[in-house]
Amino acid sequence: MTVTRPRPVPRDLYAVAAAVLLVTAAVLVGRYVYTYDDLIVGWPPLLGRWDPHLGPGTPAAVVVAATVVAYGPAVAARLPWRALLPAAWGTALAWTWSLALIDGWERGVAGRLTTRQEYLSVIDRWQDIPATLRDFNGHILLHSPDNWPAHVAGHPPGATLTYVLLDRIGLGGGGWAGALTVTVGATAGVAVLVTVRALAAERLARRAAPFLVLAPAAVWMGTSADGYFAAVAAWAVALLALAVTGRPLWWAAGSGLLFGLTCYLSYGLTLFAVVAAAVLLLGRRGVRARPVLFVPLLAGAAVVPVAFTAAGFDWWEAYHLLVERYYEGAAGVRPYAYWVWANLACTVLITGLATTAGLRRAGGLLVRRRVEGGRAEEVRLAFLVGAGLLALLAADLSGMSKAETERIWLPFALWLLPACAFLTRPRGWLAAQAVLALLLNHLVATGW
Repeated sequence: MTVTRPRPVPRDLYAVAAAVLLVTAAVLVGRYVYTYDDLIVGWPPLLGRWDPHLGPGTPAAVVVAATVVAYGPAVAARLPWRALLPAAWGTALAWTWSLALIDGWERGVAGRLTTRQEYLSVIDRWQDIPATLRDFNGHILLHSPDNWPAHVAGHPPGATLTYVLLDRIGLGGGGWAGALTVTVGATAGVAVLVTVRALAAERLARRAAPFLVLAPAAVWMGTSADGYFAAVAAWAVALLALAVTGRPLWWAAGSGLLFGLTCYLSYGLTLFAVVAAAVLLLGRRGVRARPVLFVPLLAGAAVVPVAFTAAGFDWWEAYHLLVERYYEGAAGVRPYAYWVWANLACTVLITGLATTAGLRRAGGLLVRRRVEGGRAEEVRLAFLVGAGLLALLAADLSGMSKAETERIWLPFALWLLPACAFLTRPRGWLAAQAVLALLLNHLVATGW
């Protein structure tokens, strides 16, 4: 008599089950152990509220999702590289726009950046830009006169200044601000693809492409300024990757310029130094061959800080004032003991269960470090993904990211998504990503 042994459960499913349990625990503990006054979020661990709804973007979102699931992996594998990048950008635009429009034009796009805590609410206070920059730090603390709203006070002035300059060229209002944010934010995935191809392998970039396009993070990339920040940081990394793999030194200067700008968009994105260090390490042969690339890199990185400092803005003073303001507000109430792990549940929701399985595989590669049979390229990608995860964990442990990490951590989350290149049967995983994004956008009002 032949005994049939039960088929072993794939290890990926163990990782997925752990992620589901983490999210479930964050929801249950957030709802039944803590109160709204403790967490100050309406649908823990997310900042939002339960609001099942359909919208004008629903049909388009379903069509985009179904198309990418059905044809994305094959198209990404066969399309010429020069065509793949604009195709990925265009599809990410379609996905992000359709998700945003599930909430309608006003609530989903035009009104997002005009609320009282957002950047456009202070446009009229920037009539004299140099004077406003000199006086910026005087309005950060909660008890200061005419204190800045939360998002303005919580970021260096480069964030607000972006929308001020957009208004100055005649593109004022929430519609134009939302359109700029979506359009620029959708390029972030393209930057990640460029980086993966330069530092690991084109085949891995192609495998990751559909997952970068169809990421659940697009729910928050749409008209959240953090999506714009994510794109700037991603292109800083991409240009550095090109510079260390033999491209002209101008790429290094461009990378430095964008790294400098990144630090003046969000204080927390200084942690992208971890990702930059990983790029330099992976491209160390190019760095040894051309150490002169540090000259344009550092020169470019100095441009934005020098310009803001010359205009009278003190970044270090502002950061210390921000920390004080941070604990004057909701962060002084929100319990670290909950958010230090619930933040990671938010990360599961913005990167999806496919990324959880991919990270398990990436971790296995780094532990075993097998390099035979072309595995060296996969180890290099795993190392890059690991750097993104390390930066995210540093942000988590700092205590300066208690709640709202579904948008605040978008720049870091993008660098976890390439781990999906390690997965087999991509269509099933893509379907899981799409379903998660559609459920989140249709069941929860994700305003902030």
